Amino acid sequence: MSGTGALRAHLIEARLAGTIATPREKSLGRYRLFAARDPRALLGLEPERDWSVGEVLRLMGRECGVSVDPAHTSGPDEIDPDRTIAALDRFAERVGEAAGQRAPVLIGTGHPHRLLEFYAVLADALSSAGCTVLTPAYGSSIDMTTRFGLRTYTLEYVRGVAMMREPGVRGAPDVGGVHTHSPLPVRTVLGAAADAMGPLPGLVIGDHGWVCGAGQLGIEAIGLADTDDPALFVGQAEGRVSVAVPLDDAVRSVSYLPLVRYVLNQAYLSR
Repeated sequence: MSGTGALRAHLIEARLAGTIATPREKSLGRYRLFAARDPRALLGLEPERDWSVGEVLRLMGRECGVSVDPAHTSGPDEIDPDRTIAALDRFAERVGEAAGQRAPVLIGTGHPHRLLEFYAVLADALSSAGCTVLTPAYGSSIDMTTRFGLRTYTLEYVRGVAMMREPGVRGAPDVGGVHTHSPLPVRTVLGAAADAMGPLPGLVIGDHGWVCGAGQLGIEAIGLADTDDPALFVGQAEGRVSVAVPLDDAVRSVSYLPLVRYVLNQAYLSR
């Protein structure tokens, strides 16, 4: 799937873009939380200025293609597939630059059940290109606030991709994987790397708190973001996130493989 026409058709067919499953109500609710500076929506980002709900909505309209009509309050959300492809091209450019520089990279996900394979393919390609795929703080325990209260999770790396897992769980790579928006994992990893006086990443690739948390600390970060993840797009607008790719981040794992193949082809990393 090297051509944009085939990719565009796949995005729509797989509901990664076009009409997606993310409810409009959920996105609008997250925009309100972001405007109120609720940590659940900030994902580790500290906005440079106050953003009103209307400003967030208009930004998401420009970057994702969602409706900017505040009276549109229900139904499925929309993502413009052409905006997704344009962002994937920018994403691929940064991946290619990191590979060309053999920069150390850190890859992490808060969506291990959906996006692990996408990132694992990137990790393998970057490693083959001579980049060091960093794995600091392996096995660290991190206390994280959830809707069920405080929970302790374990930071693990699967095929070079950092993720949080329920402690003591064994099995397939994504078994026990934790869906999280928290920036605590990336802060823990970067802190461990600094304490060990090892290399810091030249590029962080991921989603949710992995991207916003790294960007807030001044490390270049790129990632994938749904329409209910305004923090990545605000971070991009304010210059702390290099690329935010708009797409539904919760479809079947296999649906993301044509996207990573497209990225690797654009980055001249295809085998």
